Amino acid sequence: MSIASANTNMRVPAGFRNLLEGLAREVLREQPSDVVAFAAQYFQKLLEQREAGGVDPVAWGAMLED
Repeated sequence: MSIASANTNMRVPAGFRNLLEGLAREVLREQPSDVVAFAAQYFQKLLEQREAGGVDPVAWGAMLED
């Protein structure tokens, strides 16, 4: 099955750019040998911080983008 992509407008969700920039910055800083595993751990830490009542990086990034 194929999906036509012509005339499709896709919008990046609010805060997504900031989230990916944070990941990219940490990858460049740490230079991990396994980027996928590093990304999984990075996002797991962010999730734990958010669930513990800390700052939600997506919501914070969305505020910065406005």
